[in-house]
Order: sequence, then C-alpha cells, then structure tokens
Amino acid sequence: MDKEDRKLAPSRRVYGCASARTTAQKKLPKLIFDFIDGAAGRETGLKNNQAAFDRLKLKPRVLSKATQQSLATEFLGQSYNQPFGIAPMGMCNLSHPRADYLMAQAAQRLKFPVALSSAGSSSIEDMRKWAGDNAWFQLYVTPPMDHSLSLVQRAQDAGYRNLILTVDVPKVSRRLRDIKNGFQMPFKLRTRQFIDFATHPIWSLRLLAAGTPKPVNFPQNGLGFDRDASRAMADWDFLDRLRDQWQGNLIVKGVTAPEDALRIKSMGADAVYVSNHGGRQLDSVPASIDLIRPIREAVGREYPVAFDSGVRDAEDILKALARGADFVMLGRPNLFALAADGAAGLESLYAALRYDLSVAMAQIGVETIGHIGPHNLIEETQMMTAHTDAATSAKAKGKKP
Repeated sequence: MDKEDRKLAPSRRVYGCASARTTAQKKLPKLIFDFIDGAAGRETGLKNNQAAFDRLKLKPRVLSKATQQSLATEFLGQSYNQPFGIAPMGMCNLSHPRADYLMAQAAQRLKFPVALSSAGSSSIEDMRKWAGDNAWFQLYVTPPMDHSLSLVQRAQDAGYRNLILTVDVPKVSRRLRDIKNGFQMPFKLRTRQFIDFATHPIWSLRLLAAGTPKPVNFPQNGLGFDRDASRAMADWDFLDRLRDQWQGNLIVKGVTAPEDALRIKSMGADAVYVSNHGGRQLDSVPASIDLIRPIREAVGREYPVAFDSGVRDAEDILKALARGADFVMLGRPNLFALAADGAAGLESLYAALRYDLSVAMAQIGVETIGHIGPHNLIEETQMMTAHTDAATSAKAKGKKP
C-alpha cells in the first residue's frame, strides 16, 4: 500500500469544498493558489457560475418513503458508484506533487471517472495504469497536428475507452492574477516568486523533492507544450477526422450553444460536455448551469450530457442532474482538497459529497439518480410568480398579501 494511501483517516482540514479552498489558500504559494482559483477578465464568469447555482432551489418533498438512496449511475456504457467525477485539469501536480496519482487511486477505489488533460503532469500510460477503466483522456489540439493525433493514438493503445475533445480554447485568455503574479511555464524564479515560495516551505520542499511539474505528454526537445498557443485547430473538420480515428466514446467538451450541440451529435460524437471552462476563457459567458436545459432540449432526452463549472457542493451536483445533466465533473475542489491534506483531504471531500448528496436526495424524495429531474427544482422566476399570484389573489379578496 502506498504511504499516502495509509493516511485515509478523516481529514481534520477538509469538511467540504469551502474548507478545502480556505486551507489550500493558506498552504499554497499565492502564485499557485491564484493559478488554480483564478479566471478570465474581471472573473465575473467564475462568480456567475456559482451565483446561478445559488438562485436555483430544490423542491423538498415529504412523506415519500425515500429511505434508501443509491448514487450508482451509468454513463456511456460504464457503471459508476456516484454521478460525479474529476474533470480534466492541466498541471494538477502543482497542488500536490502526486496529485494525479492520488486522484487516480481515489477514482479506482471509489469507482468514478478521472480525466487526464493532455497538459497534465503525468503520462497517458501511467494514468491508465493507475485508474484502469476509470481513466478518461482529454485532448487539446495544438500544433503540430501530428503530435495531437499521436496523443490520441497513445490513448487508444493504452486502452482508454473515453476521449474528451476540448473545443472552447481557440485562443487562451488573459488571466490577470497570473499576469500580476508572474506565473509562467516553465517557472522563472524572480525575487517576488522566490519570497512567495520561501514563505510556504512545506509546499516548496515537496516540489523540490518531486521535481518541478511539467506537461510530460509533450516533447521536451523545443517542441513542448506552449500554454499560450492557439488551439483553434480543433474545428469541424478535425472533429470529423477524430471521429474516424478514435474507436471509443468521443465526448466534446466546452459546448455552450444548442446549435453546436446538435451538430456535434449529428457528426457521431457520443456525448456533449456542457462547460464554460470554469469561467477561465470568456468572462461574459452565461453560467454553465443555465445552459444545460436548452442543450438538453436540442439533443433530446436520451443523448448523454456531461457537465462542469461552478460546482462547489453536493446540492450543486443535484441541481445539475435535475437540470438535465447525466454526469457531473468537479475541477478546482479536487486540487484544493489535495493541497489542504493530500490523500486524506481528497477522501474526506468525496465522503462529504457522497453523504450530502444522499441527504439532499432524501429531502427531495428520490432514491435513485434516475429519478432526479426538472420536477425537483423551483426556479427563481417560479417563486416570484407564486408570490405575485398570491398577492394578486389576496388583493382581490381585500386582504393583505
């Protein structure tokens, strides 16, 4: 058993997403925390993602006999123990030197998907070995094209069943926190960054012991990963080509327009992945949770839809499922939990999410994931309409509302 795997007693630092973030902010250098936490522009997209969840209310039901909740679900022909997993994120090992491995181990142990980004800190082959069939691979299409296609072939050869093509980064946005902090890859230590690292010695010593993380799936011969390179080569023609090459399930991520979702479906993709990149690309993009319903209406009830962006607790997961998502992925909370308390932090985060999701399901009167739907939600507009109707009715009867 791995040393980190022995440390699976409940974390005293992580009780959920919020506590994980608070502790991570204390333990990580500002440069690293802001890289994980930040977003594009004024970060209104990031804030709107979470605010939209807050505006959406669940409808409690009573006397329903919903005593036994099952979180088991199926997505793209695979069975999972819960309807949520780990979204693809680049350079995860900046949060913890063994982040990719620990997330893979958690996914294997608890049976949920973990997606490795092509800009990840670990190799395609290692992640497949660690997570087994729970491993998904996410592709950024960057020049040269031959290299991008070689990543697809490596994933095919390694036995991956699910490939995510991310299409919402035609040009990388400016993230003002990163610019202010001087974040760049590879790291260039100047006085300010040196002081930042020196005042966070535990993180810095771990980094020195493990080696500086880098996108290992890119060649290090001068043709390595360019974080700022255009990814606009992922166009409709490429999607058609990729569908011909990839033999497994093909998921297209970053979909926000119903007409794009419908075209993607018609081209043979197996699922769309509704996401606004956590607000990290377009600051004025609508909240992702508000985009699920029109996309679901466009592609139909039976077509698989995954979702991420703004999810911060179990009730957010439930709301996304009720809006029409079939599966939910979490990004930043995983890295915060790892930064806060390693494997124990991640374990505690998922234990809290699973328990809280079962409680929320009991409150709305459902026992299985398949029974969750729009009927479990109360829209803010519905509440305003109900209040207006009540006031109008009371006024008509000569009473105070």
